[in-house]
Amino acid sequence: MTTTVECPTCKAPVTWDESFPDRPFCSPRCRLIDLGAWASEEHVIPGDELEQDVFSEDGPGR
Repeated sequence: MTTTVECPTCKAPVTWDESFPDRPFCSPRCRLIDLGAWASEEHVIPGDELEQDVFSEDGPGR
């Protein structure tokens, strides 16, 4: 049985097997576009805001 999914970036059909090593993306280009969207915070995982920046000098333990 072959499973086909849509590329999250361009919606092209992607066969979920070894012929598409970039799955679930259809190509390295679509994979990089998605990575760029995460890096620029276009994609985010919902959650509570941090009260304090854990990387600041005033963070925990300081």
